[in-house]
Amino acid sequence: MNDDIRASDSPIPYDPAARELGVLVGFDGSDQAVLALHYAARAAQRLEARLSVVTAYTVPPMVYANIASMPAETEGDARKAAAHELLEEARVHLRGYPGEVSMAIEEGDAAGVLVRLSVDAQLAVVGARGRGGFLGRLLGSVSSALPAHAHCPTVVVPRHYKIGVGDGAERFAPVEDDAPVVVGADRSPRSHVAVLLAAEAAQSRNAPLHLVMAMPPPDNWGGGYGMSVPDPGMIEKHRQELAEELTRYAGTLREQYPYLTVTSEVELADPATQLVAHSSRAQLVVVGTRGHGRVASVLLGSVSRSVLHQASGPVLVVPELDPSRIEADPRRPR
Repeated sequence: MNDDIRASDSPIPYDPAARELGVLVGFDGSDQAVLALHYAARAAQRLEARLSVVTAYTVPPMVYANIASMPAETEGDARKAAAHELLEEARVHLRGYPGEVSMAIEEGDAAGVLVRLSVDAQLAVVGARGRGGFLGRLLGSVSSALPAHAHCPTVVVPRHYKIGVGDGAERFAPVEDDAPVVVGADRSPRSHVAVLLAAEAAQSRNAPLHLVMAMPPPDNWGGGYGMSVPDPGMIEKHRQELAEELTRYAGTLREQYPYLTVTSEVELADPATQLVAHSSRAQLVVVGTRGHGRVASVLLGSVSRSVLHQASGPVLVVPELDPSRIEADPRRPR
């Protein structure tokens, strides 16, 4: 078994229809894992995909003085039995769910297990934090490690996410919401992949798509002592030029997604602050991972990391995917 994190800087082949695990969610029984489970169930319904629930366990090395001191049940057996109980708990939470569900137990490090399985997942889902196993080392471990290293897009579900009420299938029905899907756009190829996934998410939700670009304010531009601040008129001219460029980009998206409402804006703001502010009025915020070389490409950049820590709603983190299959998705209405 190889649970090593992804270390390649090549774009990841991504054909959603060929990802047999569908929507992958890690479950450890915590309140946050329950929220992630419900989010994943709704996402699987929306995408018409399998819901794959996984729990993991590790067995620490044990040292016994002699054979007589060995317990009747090994630590490995006990932990595996506890993992089975967690999956039964997940089944209870999913009672009435109308879609296809698969459940599995994996031995290994939680983050590594999810990263490995993400090769066969269309989407991965985790809670912001948990009590152990998958999610128990605070945001910055599994719920940051998975988005940083996954082979598929990953949603991190916040602690205040609202699950469905009622009985049966209606508890898992996707929620109708007029709020937009917001995506950070910076004109880079990696940003383009994030925008495409944001467009797919908005279309599947019948929601508008809003592209945002941040132009750092002059006091963040740096420079030496006595460096003059650019003329406000020049700053505004540059902002308008970027806004026109982003408007043209939004126009190309409307051609690709004729049923999608696309808007855009360029703000004089810090990128992370901008996206966090939008998260309070968006149903989903989409960001890309950082990618500037072999090492950096497997890490979350400062903007993505800040948004994950501070966002008010769910955040979708998109790795460097090969966009060819996304752009050629035969399921997209024309």
